[in-house]
Amino acid sequence: MARLIAVPLFSTLIIAAMLLVLDRMLRLFDFVASEGGPVSVVWRMLANLLPEYLGLGIPIGLMLGVLLAFRKLATTSELDVLRGVGMSYGRLLRTPYLYAIALALLNLTIVGFVQPWARYNYEGLRFELRSGALGASIKIGEFTNLGNRMTLRIEESHEGGAELRGIFVRVARPNGGWLAATAERGQFLATDDPNTIIFRLTNGTLLHDQPGFRTPRTLSFSSHDLPIDLPKFGNFRARGGRDLERTLPELAIIGRDQGQTAETRASARANFHFRLVEVATMFLLPMLALALGVPPKRSTSALGVFLSIVMIVTYHKVNEYAEAFGSLGRVDPLIALWGPFLIFAGLVFWMYYTIAHVPGGQPIGALERMFDKGLKALVRYLPGRRRREKRA
Repeated sequence: MARLIAVPLFSTLIIAAMLLVLDRMLRLFDFVASEGGPVSVVWRMLANLLPEYLGLGIPIGLMLGVLLAFRKLATTSELDVLRGVGMSYGRLLRTPYLYAIALALLNLTIVGFVQPWARYNYEGLRFELRSGALGASIKIGEFTNLGNRMTLRIEESHEGGAELRGIFVRVARPNGGWLAATAERGQFLATDDPNTIIFRLTNGTLLHDQPGFRTPRTLSFSSHDLPIDLPKFGNFRARGGRDLERTLPELAIIGRDQGQTAETRASARANFHFRLVEVATMFLLPMLALALGVPPKRSTSALGVFLSIVMIVTYHKVNEYAEAFGSLGRVDPLIALWGPFLIFAGLVFWMYYTIAHVPGGQPIGALERMFDKGLKALVRYLPGRRRREKRA
């Protein structure tokens, strides 16, 4: 049983994480390219999103792992043999519940402590990209603003940016003056001061103007070093600006802090109960997987697999809506989140009781029959089948 659960569980978890990462990766590449940041930051951002994806993928992986294990036992008649030698469904659920307990503790650690820090780091990377603190790239053939006082345009770049050609640069001075230069070639050089770099220009013309000059001064040069002060960037905000960035103990403290506004307390409590409900739901999944994974006799329909995904995704969306509603303060978050949980738990217990303790009970038997009739009707009216029946 442990081996039957492990293969689909980890396969589903890996596939789900990869699909979510690939979907976000394309958007992150577009975002990083538009902000002119280094490509390597994409992998750092994706790494900080993995805890969030694991928090969503672990319950689905557990559900499908247990469901497919029981489905395989049922379709190969091994489940009938196990039942025939006196093993009850409760006994068969011991191994799935060992998985559920271990994964629930792992998920609690992720959503309660790891994900808030990862989310904060992700938002910090977005802030640094937008501010240019990660090193904005200079786009060839376009005017690029470095800070508030410098404008740069480069026609050609060779040897990975070590040799620049067709250079125009304009620097505004704090006293109202300005300096502009054009050059055939240029090269950026580091200095001992990390806040200043040297832009070495070769074979060009420099134009300098100050408030006291009657006319701008012009200078032709074969080599000129232009010091450039790197722009200063603001610091990113402290962690905790959003509920997603707070750990479970922090949410509990804020939810009881009378010094906070009522809206802040309600929002913190709603997010706190949302995370706990998502973890508590994992203890219902083995029973639900058993009820949906065992098809009716002489049936090989995969309707239970489809229903399991629909039910868990729908319930997750209901929890998200309940969290948003509870954060408004109109309904106590305890009722808004745990009310749907009790309803869902009641449905799961009924389905499990039907299949485990009712003779011949099958909680999705009626749906299986409806699905089978609908599929047969659809096949019957397919254009190709109707022509074959007429020829016959």
